[in-house]
Amino acid sequence: MMNHWKRRTAALLSLILISTAMLAGCAKSSETTGGADAFRAPIKLALSAWPGWFVWYLVKEKGFFEKNNVNVELVWFPVYSDSLQALATGKVDANSQTLSDTLAPASKNIGIKAVLVNDNSFGGDGIVVKPTINSLSDLKGKKVATELGTVDHLLMLTALSNAGLTEQNVNYTNMTVNDAGPAFISGNLDAAVLWEPFLSKAVEEGKGKLLFSSKDTPGLIPDLLVFRDKTLKERPEDVKNIIRAWFDALDYWKQNPEESLQIMAKAAETPLEEYRSSANSIKVFSPQDNLNAFKEGKDYTSLHYTGKKTAEFLSKLGMLSSIPDPKSYLDSSFVEAVAKERQ
Repeated sequence: MMNHWKRRTAALLSLILISTAMLAGCAKSSETTGGADAFRAPIKLALSAWPGWFVWYLVKEKGFFEKNNVNVELVWFPVYSDSLQALATGKVDANSQTLSDTLAPASKNIGIKAVLVNDNSFGGDGIVVKPTINSLSDLKGKKVATELGTVDHLLMLTALSNAGLTEQNVNYTNMTVNDAGPAFISGNLDAAVLWEPFLSKAVEEGKGKLLFSSKDTPGLIPDLLVFRDKTLKERPEDVKNIIRAWFDALDYWKQNPEESLQIMAKAAETPLEEYRSSANSIKVFSPQDNLNAFKEGKDYTSLHYTGKKTAEFLSKLGMLSSIPDPKSYLDSSFVEAVAKERQ
């Protein structure tokens, strides 16, 4: 079975890739060039491994793109960071990506905008600890591992802050999730910050327990549909049609849960029960959830707030040279239009 759950890579890697792409210049393979023929060309929508993004295969399988009169080509990227580079260089028109990975290109003035929230991690990321650790304050002086610059690094810092601690109060170890999970299971770590399915495996096989998760920080880790500005300007109705198709698929999932899960598990090349467990670790966003998320706010339920806080986090690590204005990379107009229709 192929492992399709390696979604998140270090933000530093993403930043390097995107900066390289900028120097190389923007490729033209998927950009429209004007005229009627261009508007009949498929919109190339990229995705990689994350339970919320396999919904795109449900959209395709059940014919919701055709129902909404939009031509879409799903482009699979086994390596998530490659999808970020493809969007930055114009090899695809849209990408499924995290908010944190949208900040680097936005800070470099690459014209992209998030138009839809697919989901939020809702327990899919968490801190697993040895049984002797009973609270976040108990992490003081303990060996804690996660990957530098990732959203799970941010989750760790958020958890520590809730306990009045900082990274300097723990023995922080920079380690990829592929290494941190096995290291915890083998007893070489006191705690590890992981995402699914590594998180569940560490709890089950490492005899650990979940101390803190993305359930405790709603909105901290949003997953988005991000378009190039060029496509938004030239094909706005197609963008709305894609969002319409997405919500049609969510309706179908709600009405036909088992069939829908089977379709998505097959696309993920994952056993049904494993996929079901991973799907339960996310909160899929309804039209109203989207409207709420795009509003300016003072907590992580707002993309504006989350974007600013995440940018500050990456800036302190030296991974962003500037903090972009959320209005430069968020565009709620498309989902607002679709949500109004559905009301």
